[in-house]
Amino acid sequence: MILTDFLKAVAQFTDRRFRRVLWRGIGLTIALLVGVYAAFLYVLNAMGAEEWIVDAIGGVTWVGSFLTFGSLALMLILSIFLMVPVASIITSLFLDEVADAVEARHYPHVQDKPNVGFWAGLRDSVNFLGLLIAANIVALVMWGIFPPLAPFIFWGLNGYLLGREYFQIAARRHLTRKAAKDLYRANRGRVWLAGTLMAMPLTIPLLNLFIPVLGAATFTHQFHRLQRR
Repeated sequence: MILTDFLKAVAQFTDRRFRRVLWRGIGLTIALLVGVYAAFLYVLNAMGAEEWIVDAIGGVTWVGSFLTFGSLALMLILSIFLMVPVASIITSLFLDEVADAVEARHYPHVQDKPNVGFWAGLRDSVNFLGLLIAANIVALVMWGIFPPLAPFIFWGLNGYLLGREYFQIAARRHLTRKAAKDLYRANRGRVWLAGTLMAMPLTIPLLNLFIPVLGAATFTHQFHRLQRR
């Protein structure tokens, strides 16, 4: 059923309103990815890690140079990891607009959403971003211990976190915080699967630029489907 939700999200490419949100989301995703990547390079340089990377790669001198083709290639590779926090920010910013477009087309009968509040929503988003970063730092340590399991650790961990957070964000547009949590707990496995299917393409450079907005649409469909059960 989650595949049906995703295909509905993809099919809405024909909707001009949805496409407008999608292209804006992709543009901001690229900007945030570049910003996160620049910060990453700055930290590497500050730690003196650039020379180590150059030696490991073998004679490459572009790690510290931001606007070069080599640096662009490195950014695409690192987007496998950096897109998770970027997707978190994008989905937080655009979920309401995406959900409005999805609901206008597929669920015009839905009731008015409760007012979550800007500051409450911002606080939740910042807290979640911190949790996401901390969890992935732990995951990096586990990767060093269990290298063959690295992709599954990444997908499973981020799938759980992304699924839980964005299902509840979609649900809280129409339910109280407690009701949203109760609906999530009753469908935890399905939401985890949806989050994992969102996390997997986040590791594919270029394709991952589309996933934050499509993921927001997918979770909107999933919420309405599970609420009717």
